[in-house]
Amino acid sequence: MAADPPPPVRLVPFEPEQLLVVLPWFDHPEVQRHLGDRTWPEREMALRTGTPPFDEFRGRRVLRTHTFVAVDDDDRPVAQIGGDVYDRWTTWDPATGRVTATDLRRSMGAAYVVDPARWGRGYGRATIRALVDAPDTADVELFVLGIDPANTASLRAAAAAGFTPLTTEPDAEDMVHVQLPRRRTPGTSSPAGTLPA
Repeated sequence: MAADPPPPVRLVPFEPEQLLVVLPWFDHPEVQRHLGDRTWPEREMALRTGTPPFDEFRGRRVLRTHTFVAVDDDDRPVAQIGGDVYDRWTTWDPATGRVTATDLRRSMGAAYVVDPARWGRGYGRATIRALVDAPDTADVELFVLGIDPANTASLRAAAAAGFTPLTTEPDAEDMVHVQLPRRRTPGTSSPAGTLPA
């Protein structure tokens, strides 16, 4: 049986007035367990309105940062998603503080949260798909999500959006990573499609 289509969402830039709507989501114990407390969206807002506090992160050059709020058909916020766009993706060994593998594709490392009142309705999958389809990320060739391995709902949402495991063991931040390479049109150097239907 085919999965129901995800609900329609539209990404809008994460603006200060939306912070008051998003902050209460981080009062939920499961959100705190997997992502942290209210400092997470506050940090995202600071990155959105300022410059990234670093030029390089684990062997990757930070090119820019994007943070969005997904809104439904009635313009109500349903999720927040964002992350850094890098010049490459790297595998980092925290024990040695060194890069152990490099993928030269432009990449985006992202994380997301869905309003707990809307869990189980497909908003996670819809928000992830919207990020990959966003004009602001059209140059990204590899999308990577860091997910707490105990967050099975988030892992299922990412899989439903076409992501596959990149790592199976938690990293230094206790996250596993799932990936979605962007398909390319043969004979071109620009991205063609996004996610499988």
